[in-house]
Amino acid sequence: MRISTTSIYDSGTSKLNDLQAAMQKSQLMISTGKRILTGADDPVAAARALEVSQNQGINSQFAINRKAAQSTLGLEENTLQSVTSLLQDIKGALVQAGDAALTPVDLKYMSAALQGQFNDLLGSANSRDANGTYLFGGYQTDTQPFALTANGVTVSQDTGERLLQVASTRQMSMSDSGAAVFSNIINGNGNFVTGALAANTGTGTISPGTVVGTPSTDTYQVVFSNDPVTNALTYSVFNTTTDPTMAAAPESTGTYVEGQTISFDIPLPPAAQVGARQIEIHGAPVAGDNFSIDPSTQQSLFTTMQNLITLLNTSGGSAVGRTQLTQGLSIANQNLDHALDNILTVRASIGARMQELDNLDTDGLGRNQQYAQTLSNLQDLDYTKAISDLSQQTTTLEAAQKSFVKVTGLSLFNYI
Repeated sequence: MRISTTSIYDSGTSKLNDLQAAMQKSQLMISTGKRILTGADDPVAAARALEVSQNQGINSQFAINRKAAQSTLGLEENTLQSVTSLLQDIKGALVQAGDAALTPVDLKYMSAALQGQFNDLLGSANSRDANGTYLFGGYQTDTQPFALTANGVTVSQDTGERLLQVASTRQMSMSDSGAAVFSNIINGNGNFVTGALAANTGTGTISPGTVVGTPSTDTYQVVFSNDPVTNALTYSVFNTTTDPTMAAAPESTGTYVEGQTISFDIPLPPAAQVGARQIEIHGAPVAGDNFSIDPSTQQSLFTTMQNLITLLNTSGGSAVGRTQLTQGLSIANQNLDHALDNILTVRASIGARMQELDNLDTDGLGRNQQYAQTLSNLQDLDYTKAISDLSQQTTTLEAAQKSFVKVTGLSLFNYI
């Protein structure tokens, strides 16, 4: 069979091109360190590698989210640490304000100092993060959460907590609303709040009170009067929710003994003749003095501070004035305790979230190593085999090139 010169050239050129392409592919594999350059090299492994790469990218994004959450929570923790120190300083000032040797002028000086601490507190509540967003602004990060007005400090109604996806199955709050930290704070003893009426002329003060069992949500009033027969000072406890005019018989009554426990709000049926609420009254109240017992409500820390500033700024030097000061300081101290407990609870929550983020970081690092190992198994090149193949391909190509030169050089003209 005769083979034309064109066929020899075409066949030789095609083979040389194939050998050249194979050698170039081997060189590219060695330079990249990857055995899969296109999906055609290993379709199953290529599809699996794409899936693993996507999971690795998502895992890396979770790590970025965790860093952002840690940064914000760390800044919030630092802010609340400053607030904690501030409240502890204020509680120390309350103890000092109770010194009977202080004059009304001294108390005004303390009031001015507390005003400065109030401004510091307001600044902390309106803190911003590195991006200029408000830490305690809820979802409305560009809206100032607390504003000082003529009627006091107002708080934004946004109580949301910004959530961030920090793991495939975990969304975490990276902020706390200002209302939860500074506003929604229970007052009194947590069940009810006691107080002395401003019109009292005696020097009696009422304790914060304690709870035995489950109290009702009714309001009460303790009224002092003189016994018409013995002229002894007596007290009467009226339920002003069921008897607002105090026309019915009192729920509890007796002769006043300083510091003696007064029980009332007896449950029905009365399993034991012990009231669910217990209070003590100290000092020297007089007939006509009244003391209130109301259900506890939520009170802003700023309201507590403003009430305290007003109290110190307006306290007189008379016995009644000192009594009002003592009663007001007791109420303020109790409310500050609740505020401090609330902030410490938030700080504990922040610490728990930061600890969880550390644990998720450790888990994420382990996942990333697993993904990297899987990709290595799927894609990485066996250099020993690749170099051996390249050497073989080089030798084959050189031999083919020499053979092609010999074959294409054959001609009958060489023998004429």
